[in-house]
Amino acid sequence: MCFPGKTIRRAASSHRLRQPRKSIMQGNHRDGTPVYKRIQNAIRERIEAAELKAGDAVASERELAKAHKVSLMTARHALAGLEREGLVERRRGAGTFVAAPKIHFNKLMSYTEHMSSRGLTPRSRVLLSKVIEDEQEIAARLGLPAASRMVKIVRLRLTGEEPFALETCYLPAKEYSGLASAPLGRSSLFGALKHDYGVELAYADEEIDATAADTNLADLLALPKGSAILRIRQVIYSTNGKATIYVVGYYRSERHTLFVRRFR
Repeated sequence: MCFPGKTIRRAASSHRLRQPRKSIMQGNHRDGTPVYKRIQNAIRERIEAAELKAGDAVASERELAKAHKVSLMTARHALAGLEREGLVERRRGAGTFVAAPKIHFNKLMSYTEHMSSRGLTPRSRVLLSKVIEDEQEIAARLGLPAASRMVKIVRLRLTGEEPFALETCYLPAKEYSGLASAPLGRSSLFGALKHDYGVELAYADEEIDATAADTNLADLLALPKGSAILRIRQVIYSTNGKATIYVVGYYRSERHTLFVRRFR
């Protein structure tokens, strides 16, 4: 009678020992969500609710571990995941901060669509909007005769008061001369083409390289002169295969990420 009783007590003891270990190793909350994800979700929700803004400090690993009753390793894992997502940045000796949002160029979207998809308010400052001619290289990129007249639109792209990019767009004036007077500081060029001209854009051929900001670009983008910037030249085609817009864009490299899928 004594032997079975001991067996039962050992089994119960073994069960009690295993249970906490499983909780620590898997880090699961009561609803089955891993604890590190619960920490990430809490920080993500505060960022989305604008309780935490770009540049604001995020709780340290030690503070997160104490608040969520987890190990330092779990808290560190949570912050590392948010850093990979680009939501936070960790500065050596200073701590962890909400990262400035990046624009991800993995789909043909207007600036307005890009910013809205990131939960940001898009804004543009129109620096120039007029009809030009005698731009032979640009006319050639649009498949136009050398002496063709084109609409030239130069816009500084911002979020809040911070400049993101400088974009210059060229379109055939024969079809789109009205765009020279369109309110493109408050509306999307893609949207205007669709709603006012019935033109749907389909795809773009792009040339991408790095260049250094000259004095004018540096001033406009609020960067030191000579800073590395991303240059993207695009020919954007409509659904009928016609070259519609030629764009030369200069982008702050620390605020933009380019995704490229390659096939073999």
